[in-house]
Amino acid sequence: MERSYEKYFRQNRLPHLWCPGCGNGIAMKAIVQAIGQQEGFTQDNTVIVSGIGCSSRASGYMDFDTLHTAHGRAVPFATGIKLARPELNVVVITGDGDCTAIGGNHFIHGCRRNVDLTVVLFNNNIYGMTGGQASPMTPLGKKATTAPYGSVDRPFDACKLAEAAGATYVARSTAYHVPHLTKMIKDGLSNKGFSFIEALVQCPTAYGRRNKLGSPANMMKWMRDNAVMLAAWNKLPEEKKQGEKFPIGCFCSTSATDYDTAYDEVIARAEEAVK
Repeated sequence: MERSYEKYFRQNRLPHLWCPGCGNGIAMKAIVQAIGQQEGFTQDNTVIVSGIGCSSRASGYMDFDTLHTAHGRAVPFATGIKLARPELNVVVITGDGDCTAIGGNHFIHGCRRNVDLTVVLFNNNIYGMTGGQASPMTPLGKKATTAPYGSVDRPFDACKLAEAAGATYVARSTAYHVPHLTKMIKDGLSNKGFSFIEALVQCPTAYGRRNKLGSPANMMKWMRDNAVMLAAWNKLPEEKKQGEKFPIGCFCSTSATDYDTAYDEVIARAEEAVK
């Protein structure tokens, strides 16, 4: 099997530190495969930015110019890079806690401004690295160290949040559906504007054990059995959409002026005004 994707990894940093069976490595590989398939993307013109958490350790393994930033702050750091060097392709790797909790406002305003970023959220439904606390995307009733009897906080649907906030490309896939996940990311890279892809990944240690979800393979079988392609999802009656079933696919693909272009127009108007 061709392993051309290996050139995108810092071999001296491997093996990675993720738990055996973690889905983060699958999502990370999907990102580099999508970059490799994207015309015009190279290791020299692509920047990987991450925040803090299990997912955000990915940037350290990827052989690009990378930035491992503060907790929740990956989107504003990436915005600064894009405004300073608009010719660069900027990819953000974040987690459900990093992006939707401490980084929540940065996330929605990145969408609102339509900054030309591709944000991939590794959703493992929990704070895996820092002790197994419930995140804003922990499903109702699921256990965490801060919810030992089950979470009662309604979880965010990050894809709906991104679309409502103004992102111009929004999609979801899982660590089980690898070719599909790779395509969702590749299509996001093609979008001129804020692209958001939720990648559902299994956390067999902090989340799976506490909720008695079985082995990593069983957690991936759950993704297989409960993820429904969007075209099929839209044809289901409402009663069939209840329970643990969820849609995957592209939920939004539209066009709007991206933040770089709008900012350049402001600069041009300001320069014209002082002539």
